[in-house]
Amino acid sequence: VQLVESGGALVQAGGSLRLSCKASDVTFSMLNMAWFRQAPGKDREFVARISRFGLTTSYADFVKGRFTISRDNAQNTVFLQMNSLKPEDTAVYLCAGRYNNYGEYDFWGQGTQVTVSS
Repeated sequence: VQLVESGGALVQAGGSLRLSCKASDVTFSMLNMAWFRQAPGKDREFVARISRFGLTTSYADFVKGRFTISRDNAQNTVFLQMNSLKPEDTAVYLCAGRYNNYGEYDFWGQGTQVTVSS
């Protein structure tokens, strides 16, 4: 299984970005998907998750109302729409997938850099 993120960039505060994560060598609809992020010197933290067919989503409090996770199973891709970006959103954003509804994630991407300037 491979997960490849894209869409990271340098953006000004208040701007928007849309991240993508494309999966290969897997039946994508069997995976629950999530986005995490890791800023320099900080632990990796959960951002958002989406169930296999997109019926259920959940978000970290610090992104509620600003970020939206979605997926297109026909394209084997999960998205993260990020609006009203803040400098503290600067991090490497990673996507992850798991077969189970809970517990550890089975697969991880390499990440894409998001930098928000003030």
